[in-house]
Amino acid sequence: MAFTHTTLPGMTPDQALRRLIDGNRRFLRGEARFPTVQKEVLAALAREQRPYATILGCSDSRVPPELLFDASFGELFVIRVAGNALSPEIAGSLQYAGIHLGTPLFVILGHEGCGAVQAALQTHFHGVRHHSRIAKLVKTIVPSIRDLDPKLPPSQLLKRAIEANVRTMMNRIRQSPEGKASLADGSAKLVGGIYELKTGRVKFLR
Repeated sequence: MAFTHTTLPGMTPDQALRRLIDGNRRFLRGEARFPTVQKEVLAALAREQRPYATILGCSDSRVPPELLFDASFGELFVIRVAGNALSPEIAGSLQYAGIHLGTPLFVILGHEGCGAVQAALQTHFHGVRHHSRIAKLVKTIVPSIRDLDPKLPPSQLLKRAIEANVRTMMNRIRQSPEGKASLADGSAKLVGGIYELKTGRVKFLR
């Protein structure tokens, strides 16, 4: 179903999540409907946007949210940064989506093999140093991995670190004044997910 002003406003958080899940299933089956779009849809979007979900995901070129959720123009408000890390600028973008766009669903989307999380593991457990700007990014991820067991096999450690990073970013949003207010009254929902590079499936966290 293409974007129209009569379908997206009023969508509940659970309906928005179901829409993402259904889109990912179409993607997995090779039945994606987009990116084709009708000109009248673009004309409507020129007047305003009403995305049904906001995605905070990684900048990794293999993880484009619009494609893996089979979403068209105007359906997703996407924020991408290496390691799906939360900074003041990212938090401001999330707040904009909630206040001005009325997005009912927020998703923190990590992915397998995340290089930013791997860099954080290297820094925290092995003292590896990175270039100055990368080091600042890594610093935002390190708190999420401090309690992990460095004796785990590397692949298992990375897998747990990626999930821990997603959950930590979710908790930071939940603990913010704006997050508490939006989530408490049921006007918005926050979920986490991990994208599987080899299968194309998004696993939503419980």
